[in-house]
Amino acid sequence: MKRSEDLRQLLNRIDHKGYPAYKDTAGAYQFGNYVLSIDHVQGDPFAAPSKVSVRIEGAKAGFPAEMMKETYTRTALEDALIRRFGKEIEKYSFKAKGSGKSGLISVSRPGQETLERSACEIDPDTGDLLFRFEVGFPANGRTINAGELQKILFTFLPECVEKSLYYKNADKKHLEQVRQLAQDQHFIRMRLDELGLAAFVANGAVLPRESGISDRPMKPAVSFRSPKSMEVTLTLPNAGSISGMGIPKGVTLIVGGGYHGKSTLLKALERGVYNHIAGDGREYVITDATAVKIRAEDGRSIKHTDISMFINGLPNKKDTKAFQTQDASGSTSQAANVIEAMEAGTHLFLIDEDTSATNFMIRDELMARVVHQDMEPITPFIDRVRELYEDYGISTILVAGSCGSYFYKADHIIQMMQYEPSEITEQAKQEAQRFAGFAEEKPKTQKACQPVFQRRFAMDKKAMQSDRMKVKGMGKDAVSIDRDTIELRYVEQLVDSEQTMALGYLVKYAKKHLFDGKKDLQAVVSLLEETVQKKGFGAICESRYLPCNLALPRTQEIYACLNRCRSLRS
Repeated sequence: MKRSEDLRQLLNRIDHKGYPAYKDTAGAYQFGNYVLSIDHVQGDPFAAPSKVSVRIEGAKAGFPAEMMKETYTRTALEDALIRRFGKEIEKYSFKAKGSGKSGLISVSRPGQETLERSACEIDPDTGDLLFRFEVGFPANGRTINAGELQKILFTFLPECVEKSLYYKNADKKHLEQVRQLAQDQHFIRMRLDELGLAAFVANGAVLPRESGISDRPMKPAVSFRSPKSMEVTLTLPNAGSISGMGIPKGVTLIVGGGYHGKSTLLKALERGVYNHIAGDGREYVITDATAVKIRAEDGRSIKHTDISMFINGLPNKKDTKAFQTQDASGSTSQAANVIEAMEAGTHLFLIDEDTSATNFMIRDELMARVVHQDMEPITPFIDRVRELYEDYGISTILVAGSCGSYFYKADHIIQMMQYEPSEITEQAKQEAQRFAGFAEEKPKTQKACQPVFQRRFAMDKKAMQSDRMKVKGMGKDAVSIDRDTIELRYVEQLVDSEQTMALGYLVKYAKKHLFDGKKDLQAVVSLLEETVQKKGFGAICESRYLPCNLALPRTQEIYACLNRCRSLRS
């Protein structure tokens, strides 16, 4: 292995040469207690920054084994190190001067959720730490300014590494709090099924967010307080006794006037599939990890999905057991979203009336009298919601502002008033009994046949033969794979643009290696996850270096991305 002094001498030799001469610096160099690796050098100072990584042996990093043993505590530790390194590096970014992105030092910027990221990886067996980031190698115009890069690599970076990535210099109390919080969150998540709960919202939680563009907690805000009838008390391994609202499995309705917090509660439950950092306000909002937000999605593509549970007998005789379209309506898109979520293994639907197709959710009495049931191909969700729970074990939490017919179907009804919940199940049921509603009078809907999940997609010969398929992220809204854009703006449980980038690489890998016309979609997703679990992010990227901007998506989002990939062919 080369020494740091070798790198210094090399930089002195290429100083004032053309920018491409920086490519000679690629390689690994021993810097005291860590190895600096220049993984990929960009050929232009105005292009994306160069890729750099730091590797520290476990014995030298010194982090306790109990912080790395379990995946959830290790991920929390990695997240804490990324945040710490990010704060340190902010002091030095662009302190080295030059053209374009010269002097930029950037690292992953986590939000409120704790996600497994490629920016920091710790080997659970050895404790070896690998940290990835980007550096804009300085230049004047397109001429190398090696002196400024030496400032970054020999002065700024060693200080940041020393302060951020060694346990001896860490805030040990903070890291222990991070570990304990992750352990407590995991404990609640594991207890949900045992307690018969779909979700848990702790007393004192702060659910409202700062603004539409900020995911930080609102200050001041009304703290959450569970109705006594739904209150559950848990004894956590570290935080001790904690109480909050346990939402039982089954069908739960959230009602109330506008602006009273219905959608805010649902949004917190959507994000409750992830662990949150301390101070977020939603640290102990824990939702079934398989929960999927279901909504209408006009214009999306659907590929051979069995939506016959909800849509049958179309006037054009189109097959709804293997339905496909490039431009779905509101109702067909929502039906497909439900079935695809079932295929992805969800146990909980989260639905907001505001973002749903009305004709998919319900048919009122007058419309049913005018347009007879025999003439209506749509079986609304209200007629299947009990069946989904009783036959398939899939619960539903539904926000309803105007549709009282769901009172007949709900096991529990929560009313939000000025951001405070109260249980009104008995009262609402009594009112429903007094109301001569059509929901009770119409004939019982015949049970649907179990959806068939056997979709197989053909191999993509173009993808198999291409070594230069580019993945480009567009925030959380979309990802482009070799100019094939997959729209993800309505996959609402994607919380980070780095998840979107990871999805792009996962789809690319599946196209090149897994789709063969024989494996069904469930087998493909299972192999994708197994590959990442056993071999890490690098296995799906298949490049000389691993990008530092990837975050692991859930199983459900992998399915969602593949389902929206228009270029897949049966």
